Amino acid sequence: MVKICCIGAGYVGGPTMAVIALKCPAVEVVVVDISVARITAWNSEQLPIYEPGLDDVVKQCRGRNLFFSTDIEKHIARADIIFVSVNTPTKTRGLGAGKAADLTYWENAARMIADVAKADKIVVEKSTVPVKTAEAIEKILIHNSRGVNFQILSNPEFLAEGTAIKDLFNPDRVLIGGRETPEGKKAVQALKQVYANWVPEDRIITTNLWSAELSKLAANAFLAQRISSVNAISALCEATGADVAEVAYAIGKDTRVGPRFLSASVGFGGSCFQKDILNLVYICECHGLPEVANYWKDVIKINDYQKSRFVNRVVSSMFNTVSEKKIAVLGFAFKKDTGDTRETPAIDVCKGLLGDKAKVCIYDPQVTEEQIQRDLALNKFDWDHPVHLQPMSATEVKPVAVTRDAYEATKGAHGVCILTEWDEFKKLDYVRIYESMQKPAFMFDGRNVVDPQKMREIGFIVYSIGKPLDSWLVDRPAVV
Repeated sequence: MVKICCIGAGYVGGPTMAVIALKCPAVEVVVVDISVARITAWNSEQLPIYEPGLDDVVKQCRGRNLFFSTDIEKHIARADIIFVSVNTPTKTRGLGAGKAADLTYWENAARMIADVAKADKIVVEKSTVPVKTAEAIEKILIHNSRGVNFQILSNPEFLAEGTAIKDLFNPDRVLIGGRETPEGKKAVQALKQVYANWVPEDRIITTNLWSAELSKLAANAFLAQRISSVNAISALCEATGADVAEVAYAIGKDTRVGPRFLSASVGFGGSCFQKDILNLVYICECHGLPEVANYWKDVIKINDYQKSRFVNRVVSSMFNTVSEKKIAVLGFAFKKDTGDTRETPAIDVCKGLLGDKAKVCIYDPQVTEEQIQRDLALNKFDWDHPVHLQPMSATEVKPVAVTRDAYEATKGAHGVCILTEWDEFKKLDYVRIYESMQKPAFMFDGRNVVDPQKMREIGFIVYSIGKPLDSWLVDRPAVV
């Protein structure tokens, strides 16, 4: 029986290993983590992450060929294939701070593998890592191997949160990079055989190590670039009276472009896009490619501009101040169908409103109050480090109110900001919401969830990203 151990029980490791266990009943899969609380949650009825379909997959396999444990050394020693799916956060200090990936947790994992391994192992990069990380990890393993042979593979994940299980069941491609040696090719084949249990062979792509590592960064950079591109056009649409949805539809009909990732919004978020682009920027700078680095920096700049533009639109529309005004925020997760708040645009929008002394009240169907308050108290990039290493807020004062009901959040509010495209926000009783609000009542739709014309008929003054401006807004321009 092939034994797989995955170090890291987070958004990548947990779902990926659960699906491998489901699709490969002859493989024993153990997910290990230093966090007792996280492993306890994986073994409970309330999983530590929300992902549609995940609960069912875990319950089918858990206790059969899928296990969750904190006994890391034991399961590393037993495994044939070790996936490493630990955090690779952006460095907050030192060389490359604000751009480079911090590989501390990867290095610690590699040293642990070298210390406990008594037989040959295949070690698989599953985290997003900089190009040439495999080379560094290989050196650590070789210099500490004591006669054990290691083969390093790169197997980047291309999951989209909210559809991760569907993506794992039916991936566009599985990418495996390895050394172009007989031993490296044998290791690639061993991992390929695992995926071949359910993935068609023509979708399993094999490359050299460096191509696989770079493909992950490049894929996320290209997707983020599309979002920043349509968001840049959204600003121009508002200035000219064009409708970004109509423009995006027309562009997307060109088969060379395609329709996906062309929805204008308040900005992109999630754990990968910004981090991977900053990582790409740093690599380009290190290799003497400043023009390439600056090109990718601008993708991040447009994303930051879009969030600032949204906040300024809220403030300028409401008589140039939101001081002491209640602003209801609907949605805090970075996208629908996930409870993930990493790099969510809602953080910057809320901080911008709080900076003008607004009274912010937040509702999200999946994000807890504890998570929201913590996100708003942390410094940038701190979220990606283990909880015990994150600085705690210096004050117990909660900057925002959090409610479990959309109508409670909007009651008495001067304005409503929709920041996540949850389906339930399309079905809310906006007549009821309007009647409970202060007048004039403002609607700021950062995800183009609601029909602006219907909202105006109810009585709202409406701002929708990239849509023709309400006459009220035309008279109150927002300057970033």
